[in-house]
Amino acid sequence: MKNILFILSLLIIVSCKEQEQGKKETKKIASQGKEVAIDYANGFSITNYGDYKIIKVNSPWPKAEEEFTYVLAEKGVELPADLSFNQRVTIPVEKMVVTSTTHIPSLESLGVQNTLVGFPNTKYVSSKKTRALIDEGKVKELGKNEAINTEVLLDIQPDVVIGFAMESGNKTFNIIQKNGIPVIYNGDWVEADPLGKAEWIKFFGAFYNKEDLASNIFNDIETSYNEAKKLAASTKQQPSVLCGSMYKDVWYLPYGDSWQAKFIKDAHAKYIYSDTQGSGSISMAFESVLENAQDADFWIAPGSFTAYETMTNASEHYDKFEAFQKKEIYSYAGVLGETGGALYYELAPNRPDLVLKDLIKIFHPDLLPNYETTFFKPLD
Repeated sequence: MKNILFILSLLIIVSCKEQEQGKKETKKIASQGKEVAIDYANGFSITNYGDYKIIKVNSPWPKAEEEFTYVLAEKGVELPADLSFNQRVTIPVEKMVVTSTTHIPSLESLGVQNTLVGFPNTKYVSSKKTRALIDEGKVKELGKNEAINTEVLLDIQPDVVIGFAMESGNKTFNIIQKNGIPVIYNGDWVEADPLGKAEWIKFFGAFYNKEDLASNIFNDIETSYNEAKKLAASTKQQPSVLCGSMYKDVWYLPYGDSWQAKFIKDAHAKYIYSDTQGSGSISMAFESVLENAQDADFWIAPGSFTAYETMTNASEHYDKFEAFQKKEIYSYAGVLGETGGALYYELAPNRPDLVLKDLIKIFHPDLLPNYETTFFKPLD
């Protein structure tokens, strides 16, 4: 009898230990968090832990050597004691400052543009919705992005500032943070893939607990882009394309791995400098560009030029190109907001599907017979 009782006691102890281990394992799994799907962007990640989220930004600027960890948590949430992070933001955000026009379309798509309370160089904003807020005095002018008016910013007390930087050591951002306002770096502009830039809408969605909406918006853009890309690939024609223009006798054009070059490739065209490696701009001598691209079928994004006469006045060399002679030059510089901001710089990174369709319409007009371009227009 004693042996039976001993065995029963042992079984109960083992069972209790197994249950306790099961509870610990469940807690461990729950603490791992759920990764938000990021399919194209390389510069950030989002992990949802239920009552708080962690955003990691690993490419806030080109060749960044440091990663930033940001915690987004609702008011009063107690974080793990061993959690290390750069900044904490209380969500959902009620007042936000952004510093790039590329941030504005995400806020508008998510329906939270009314939370925008400040912006540097408001004259560059093209969107009618946000311009209305500016005109009503609901979005304060913060001066220049490189030297934000901290006095005005501290007066409006935003919950967070979404910043961008060319390199580390931004003194203005340091001042803002020392005054208790978190600054979060956004690196959408570093992404080379068109869909990678657009996917940063998920970054903004996290600040408003609108991750599902952000994903749905991005999925629609992704579908639209890939359908257009597939349509372009259906044609056998692959015209040659030149980009850029001269500044003080030096021709600047995008590298073959750049955002712009990817659009040309996906529009089923041959970029003259597609074999160059890099994500920024190449500087070339005029003679070299003329030798390689004189016979190019199309010429897109010729700097700030919007008319052939202006190009001729700027340089007598431009008319040596066949695309100039055949009037096959297209620019986005002429599509402006009411205060002069270029719509392309604001909206194009967020709507790569529209950029791609523009280029398909230019290179293969028969594929999109009823489509009207959004950004690119023929020169006058």
